[in-house]
Amino acid sequence: MCKDIARPFLKWAGGKSQLINTFDELLPSKLKNEMVDTYIEPFVGGGAMLFHILQKYNIKRAYINDINKELINCYRCLKANVVEVVNHLKLLEKDYLESNDRSKYFYKVRNRYNEIHLNGHLDYEKCADFIFLNKTCFNGLYRVNKEGKFNVPHGRYKNPLICDENNLLLCSELLQKVEISFGSYEQVLEKAYANTFVYFDPPYRPIIENNSFVSYDKSGFDDDDQIKLAENFKILDDKHCLLMLSNSDPKNTNKNDNFFDDLYKGFNIKRVYAKRMINCQANKRGDITEIVVMNYKRRK
Repeated sequence: MCKDIARPFLKWAGGKSQLINTFDELLPSKLKNEMVDTYIEPFVGGGAMLFHILQKYNIKRAYINDINKELINCYRCLKANVVEVVNHLKLLEKDYLESNDRSKYFYKVRNRYNEIHLNGHLDYEKCADFIFLNKTCFNGLYRVNKEGKFNVPHGRYKNPLICDENNLLLCSELLQKVEISFGSYEQVLEKAYANTFVYFDPPYRPIIENNSFVSYDKSGFDDDDQIKLAENFKILDDKHCLLMLSNSDPKNTNKNDNFFDDLYKGFNIKRVYAKRMINCQANKRGDITEIVVMNYKRRK
C-alpha cells in the first residue's frame, strides 16, 4: 500500500505544487545524497516545497518563516494541536454545506475572522476560519485592504472540501520537526550554516505589460527589497550554504529587462515554464517562464 503524501493544506497564489517535479530535478546533489540535514524556507507561503522536501529527503531540522502572521498562526496551530483545528473546521464545513444561504454564511465567517486580533498566542478559531475562507473564497486568494481586513469575495464552489482531516494530520506530523517564525525573512537566515539548504520564494517582482500591472505578484516587495534579498543571497553563498531562489521572469513581457540576470550574475540561472495568469484576458494566459537561481551547478 502506498504511503499517504501530505499536500499543502492551503491554496496559495504563486504556489509551487505544479513546479515540484521540475524543482526536484534542480535540487542540490548534496541534499539527494543525504549530506544536508537542515532546510530553511524564509517565505514559506503555501508550503509546497516544504512538504516535498520533508517527505522525500533526510532532513532533521527545518525552519520556516513568513511575514503573514495569520498564515504563521495556521502552521503553529497545526503543529501544536491539529485535533483542535480539525474540530473547528468540521463544524464550519457542516454549517456551510447545510446552509440555505452559503454566501451569507461565508460573509459571517469573514466578518468574524476580521474581528479576531492575534496577540502572539495560538488562536485555533482564527486558524480554522483562515482555512475555511481559503477553501470557499474566490480562487483561494489571500488579499487584505488598507485596514488589513481580508476582503476576497465568496467563491461559490458546488461542493468544496473544507476539512481534509487526513491531510491536516499528515501535515501536523511533518511540522513536528519544524521551527516556525513570523516576521522579516532575514531573522531566519541566522540559522543557516555551511551545507544548509535554503529555498527562497519571495514575493514575485511584478510582470509589466504595456506599462500596467497584470501580474501574479504578492504585495509589498519592491525592487529595493529584491536587491536587498540578492545581497543576503550572496552573504549565504559566502557561508557555503546551498541556495535556490525562484522569481518571475521579466523577459516574458520585456526581452530587454535584465533585472534578475544582472542581479544574480555569476550564479546558475535557469528558466522554467509554469502556468500563470498574467493577463485579465483569458486568451493571453498560459505558460510563461519563471527564473530559478542556484549557487550550485555553476559553469566553471
